[in-house]
Amino acid sequence: MSNSLEFRGISKLYPGVRALDDISFKAEGGRVLALLGENGAGKSTLLKIMSGDQRPDEGEVLINETPVSFVNPQAAISAGISVIYQERQLMSAMSVMENLFPGALPKNKFGLFDKRKLYSDALAIIEKFGLPIDPTEKVGRLNVAYQQMVEIMKAYRRNSDIIAFDEPTAPLTDAEITILFKVIRELKEEGKVIIYVSHRMAEIFQITDDIVVMKDGKLVRQFKTAETNEAELIQAMVGRDIGDTYSNLSRCTERGDVVLEVKNLKTPYVRDVSFTVRKGEVVGLAGLVGAGRTEVARALFGADPVTGGEILLEGEPVKFKSPRDAIAAGVALCPEDRKEQGLVLGRTIQDNIVMPVVDKVTKYGKIVDRNRMSELARAAVSKYSIKTPSIDKVVVELSGGNQQKVILGRWTSEEMTTKLLILDEPTKGIDVGTKAEIYQTVCDLAKTGIGVIIISSELTEVINLADNIIVMHNGHVTGTVTREEATEESVLAMAMLD
Repeated sequence: MSNSLEFRGISKLYPGVRALDDISFKAEGGRVLALLGENGAGKSTLLKIMSGDQRPDEGEVLINETPVSFVNPQAAISAGISVIYQERQLMSAMSVMENLFPGALPKNKFGLFDKRKLYSDALAIIEKFGLPIDPTEKVGRLNVAYQQMVEIMKAYRRNSDIIAFDEPTAPLTDAEITILFKVIRELKEEGKVIIYVSHRMAEIFQITDDIVVMKDGKLVRQFKTAETNEAELIQAMVGRDIGDTYSNLSRCTERGDVVLEVKNLKTPYVRDVSFTVRKGEVVGLAGLVGAGRTEVARALFGADPVTGGEILLEGEPVKFKSPRDAIAAGVALCPEDRKEQGLVLGRTIQDNIVMPVVDKVTKYGKIVDRNRMSELARAAVSKYSIKTPSIDKVVVELSGGNQQKVILGRWTSEEMTTKLLILDEPTKGIDVGTKAEIYQTVCDLAKTGIGVIIISSELTEVINLADNIIVMHNGHVTGTVTREEATEESVLAMAMLD
């Protein structure tokens, strides 16, 4: 009997929301099934039920036609299920090889831990993936892309019959994506059941055989990948035709004075970086992974030390010792890793939005104006159409797109005086409908006179959103081009220059 995974009548209820509503479909071994849907469609909830992290309120999960029920994730792993989530589940203080074999460290004939075998077994997996990673390296010292590959290798090592990938390529370079797809095709040939969640349409058509589209907790439609197209899938996902995302944007047409001037910026990671940003202008930082784009953003936000050069904000030299200094001066950052660096996941929407302006909504030095806090939070929820039953909802329970909107709401509240907004991978892991909303938000913010810097690994985003594009490679600028002049080929060529 070939491997199979089936969801039969699955429903899941949370206070104020029906996350899943009678979901039924079957995934066959030897095929890759894409799970598509906007953020909040219920995809992550379904994966959590599949992995034993959540229990359904109705319905059942079947493996190879047999009903199963998992009390915890370990029970699902024992049953041959592995889920690779967007949020990496790694032990950063431990080595790569220890992370690859959690709870399964090899022992010698005396029953003692065999470190030499652990090293050789881990090295064999790393070489299978063709990655330049030392098995003894601490995971916390690896870049985000390699941490993601460790997570994928960990699932591969378990030899599970059912493997789900949740936005696996978001932090990966093209070279690493090629490696991953090669492994997925091998797993497919071995008869594994592969569930693949991604918002990148090109990947869906490249790697999958079947597609299940979800919306608002319901199954909308099932497709054979070879028998559909991108426009049909988007319409099924968002319930409408969003047309050409970029040509429909209402852009800022007037540029003001220079709000930011960077002169020969040097940090431990970048060198001699110079550019300007005007009020009402969107400037893109383009480049491959490791080019130094995020490092420039962190330096401008006071998160990394500046060792040389000069930063001028509205013509005045500034030296930020911390992000607190940058925020006070009107510089805001939506970081690359919103969960780790941008949000306090265990706090409410309201708490996250008012966090940088608590002192402004405090009377007499110690009495917090709760009504004002609520006003700011509700205004952000309304402005950015954040899907939530309440401003008191804990942020960890929101979808990725709504979490990103909370960060935008924080930096653009009435109590903030943001002059420069830096967006680092603002649409990573976000569905096409919400992406369109964020693209228009970027343009709307520029219209208010804010200077915007956008960093994205998707070249089409940078080329279509930015008025001017600064291209980087290996910590320095290799070229500058306007939106009208830019093509993917020309920007990529500059991004590969030494």
